[in-house]
Amino acid sequence: MSETSLHITNGTVLTNRLNELNIDGTMLTWQEMLCEGPTVEQVYSKEFYELRKQFFNDFYQIDLEIEKIKSALDLLNHTEDFTEIILWFEYDLFCHINMIAVISLIQQKKIKLPLYLVCSGRVKRSENMKGLAELTTGQLLRHYNNKVKLTPEDIDLARTVWNIYCGKDHNLLKPFIVKNSSFDYLSSCLKAHLERFPATKDGLNNLERNILEIVRDIEVNSTNHLLGYALHFQGFYGYGDLQLLRIIGNLMVYIDVHKDKLILNRKGHEVLLGTHRYLSELDNRMVFGGVKKMDFQFNSTINRLVKNA
Repeated sequence: MSETSLHITNGTVLTNRLNELNIDGTMLTWQEMLCEGPTVEQVYSKEFYELRKQFFNDFYQIDLEIEKIKSALDLLNHTEDFTEIILWFEYDLFCHINMIAVISLIQQKKIKLPLYLVCSGRVKRSENMKGLAELTTGQLLRHYNNKVKLTPEDIDLARTVWNIYCGKDHNLLKPFIVKNSSFDYLSSCLKAHLERFPATKDGLNNLERNILEIVRDIEVNSTNHLLGYALHFQGFYGYGDLQLLRIIGNLMVYIDVHKDKLILNRKGHEVLLGTHRYLSELDNRMVFGGVKKMDFQFNSTINRLVKNA
């Protein structure tokens, strides 16, 4: 591979791994989690930076290092020495929202270089989906050698999905769940995204319901123990510790803490049975792109979001 490759990775762990393997090229590490919080179509515009900085401060008490991000992204202002861009992103929603934002940013900057995708997920002889950093050296190199060149149609699809995500009507994502593309896991990610809104039946979304079911069905000794299970059994979300701990904290109204065990209280059992409503009790201020979580519910019968009255 030519040394004129620009690699955009999904995190520091993978960047370090690729450097250890002496993968030729320049590394740009994408440090964001755009699956949560407000976004706008113009990626890393002044408005974008301000929204993200406020979001991280409000929800995670983190002071976003804007200048550090700008410094890393400055590589995209000097792409004349590169001959291709290789994207390294995984099968989950966390990575896919970041990925479509990266593709949109590249297009907004009018960069005309060929785009390739290295995406992990299903691996032969493994029951579980694998992240890129979880692959063996041989598996990672095979993924690299089998990277997929994105077509103009793929790139248009990514930009369209990003624009919808930043907009006010996420039901517009539904047709793309059944659309063929080079993004093997996009369909599963979009379905998972719609199910992040409260269900009409019980007011819980998929992640929240899953966490309460873990507490109900498995002997959990502590919050950290619960976090481990939530990380392992979250499906296509790809959330990290920070995100899941916030959700667990939000759900503690339904969980009693004993000396060496977490158990569902009466409300917790009732909400899982659908006899107790969730929406009025907990903090539902989260924003997904251009849409507030509290403004919609997911109706599984008609498979679409329904606006709250």
